[in-house]
Amino acid sequence: MFATERFDPQHVTRILFEGFSSPAIALFYLVGFAAIGVFCWGTWVQIRKYRRGQPQGAALALVPRFIDMCRTVLTHRTLVRRDPAAGRAHRLIFFGFALLFLGTSTIALDYDVIARVMGRSIWTGNFYLWFSLVLDLAGVALIGGLLYMMARRGWIKPPKLDYTRPDRQPGDPDYDRSFYRREDWAFLWTLIVIGATGFVLEASRLVWLQARPEVWELRWWSPIGAGVAEAMRGAGLDADGAGALRSGLWWFHGALALTLIALIPFTKVKHIVTAPASLMLRNPLAAQRLPRQSPDSERVGYSTITDFTWKHLLNLDACTKCGRCHEACPARASGAPLSPRDVILSLREFANEALQKNALPDEAKLSVHGKDVGQVFMETLWSCRTCMACVEICPVAIEHVPIIVQMRRKLVEDGAMEPQLQKTLQTIHKTGNSFGESKRKRAGWTKPLPFQIKDARKDPVDVLWFVGDYAAFDPRNQKVSQAFATLLHDKGVDFGLLFEGESNAGNDVRRVGEEGLYELLAENNIAMLGASTFKRIVTTDPHSFNTIRNEYPEFGGKYEIEHYTSFVQRMLEEGTLKVRRPLGYRVTLHDPCHLGRYNKGYDAPRRILQALGCELVEMARNRDNSFCCGAGGGRIWMPDPVGAEKPSQIRMREAGDIEGLEVFVVCCPKDLTMFEDALKTSGFEGRFVVRELIELITEALAEPASVAGMAREPAEDALLA
Repeated sequence: MFATERFDPQHVTRILFEGFSSPAIALFYLVGFAAIGVFCWGTWVQIRKYRRGQPQGAALALVPRFIDMCRTVLTHRTLVRRDPAAGRAHRLIFFGFALLFLGTSTIALDYDVIARVMGRSIWTGNFYLWFSLVLDLAGVALIGGLLYMMARRGWIKPPKLDYTRPDRQPGDPDYDRSFYRREDWAFLWTLIVIGATGFVLEASRLVWLQARPEVWELRWWSPIGAGVAEAMRGAGLDADGAGALRSGLWWFHGALALTLIALIPFTKVKHIVTAPASLMLRNPLAAQRLPRQSPDSERVGYSTITDFTWKHLLNLDACTKCGRCHEACPARASGAPLSPRDVILSLREFANEALQKNALPDEAKLSVHGKDVGQVFMETLWSCRTCMACVEICPVAIEHVPIIVQMRRKLVEDGAMEPQLQKTLQTIHKTGNSFGESKRKRAGWTKPLPFQIKDARKDPVDVLWFVGDYAAFDPRNQKVSQAFATLLHDKGVDFGLLFEGESNAGNDVRRVGEEGLYELLAENNIAMLGASTFKRIVTTDPHSFNTIRNEYPEFGGKYEIEHYTSFVQRMLEEGTLKVRRPLGYRVTLHDPCHLGRYNKGYDAPRRILQALGCELVEMARNRDNSFCCGAGGGRIWMPDPVGAEKPSQIRMREAGDIEGLEVFVVCCPKDLTMFEDALKTSGFEGRFVVRELIELITEALAEPASVAGMAREPAEDALLA
């Protein structure tokens, strides 16, 4: 190549300390080792902080996790979701910074190790030229990404980057989080200045050594530096002036870079370590399968910051304040005093204050519950719907829901909850259901049916239908249950129930934080299921589906279970069910949190609607971005603040934006309850109706002649029902 043809390759290089005296070089190494020492000490402080947390539990398969983490980091797949512009900018920053870091490390390795051991440098000739080109391009990528992030914070200003806290009032000592904005800008400006001074430093060296052909004639291998050098010469800068500029800038650039390294463990920059670590330790069932309470534990749940597992303490440090969880949270959107991001940041501030000291403070000062600075309010924790929107969208795998539930367990232990919730939990403990009805009435909805349903405790069945509380006791949902039972009977499905042997599955009881009651319910149901003979379980309740599928196995109850939508979809595809009357309705579908985000059951309901001949129009938020109805996490058992807009009403407004919408389709008993109420209170009654997917299936399977009033619109059918 050009370099080796005209010049000695050993002269095509850059002498690292050219023009510096031995004392100056010694001073640089002294400063560098000091920076590394501060970094190591800060790293130890963070490790000590994590070690003050509780053990994580079972050993993890680290190799496959490390590979998956590398794939996630390199593809940025979690960062480009729902915010592709920010993801692309971060990709530029990440790869630009990584290449520059690797380049600097290569230079240090060559100068301090290879050259001293081998007596010659590898940083010469063609390698040096390509090296210079790649690092110039990396610097451009870094600065370009940083400039976009600056514009994003300074001019675009997306609401999710507003650090205003919904859980505090102006004047509260920890209401102001302007220091986070200052930290963001300091981080951006530091990297911008390091990148920019790197180019100016490169340009000043070119002008300083312009008399050397092996430097000046090969300058365009550093295109950005060469362009700046031409501008400097055009402005009248000579070699002597460039040499003086280069000398001063060299120290400034180096000192700034070393300061950044020293401060990594104490600032936002540490996310370059904690975020990948959090991703590597990610639990794919973090919210779907909550941790059991150890019977040997002295305390229930998270009472103090030292009750947290070391992994959850690491999660706190992994947060980059991107605001995606803040934006996705239905509680925050409805005005509740909860932002998942602010919970994590409050706990992080608390952990840093309490656990980074040489000695732990008194236990009274370790409590994370209360109204003091850094503590999390009871009202904040009870606002959570455990819908998993925060966990699902977090790009660094923070486990907001398990952390909140662990903190709720402490509140439940202390009786610090809404009186209505406490009464409901007592009712469930007494009767096995949240309606307070006698167990003998659980199958009361079957009495109007013209056929008998098998008792799976007595007779073997192919399919055991786990009904759930709302589908069994709520009058509106009882009609849906009767329709599904009729469908199964008419198609010859061999199915049965547990009748009064069934109890509340406990999914929401567990997410409330009442672990003892949950384990009692789970053990009762598992005992009943164990006394029955069946091949698989089908449920119409996504909440029951989640806990039986994901949590019962830890208690010895491992079953083949599916939600009714996948069961019916298969029957339609196999021809067991035949559509006799294509509906032709213009519909939208609400993805239930526990079927969708929790268990990825997105496709079956859509395929059913397609088979029924419906025109599906998606709402803006659908599938993994579906907006919670507001019932989860026990919130259906708690009153909402008077005058506050409910998540279900927000969802109705979203559906109301669809022109010509006829049917709002749900496939969850709690969704049916929440959205039919919201339809009335949000002003959309009469424009469209809320219907269970089972009802549409029944309508489409009926003989045309047997469907009364076929020409009526769905809204009219509902009003006349």
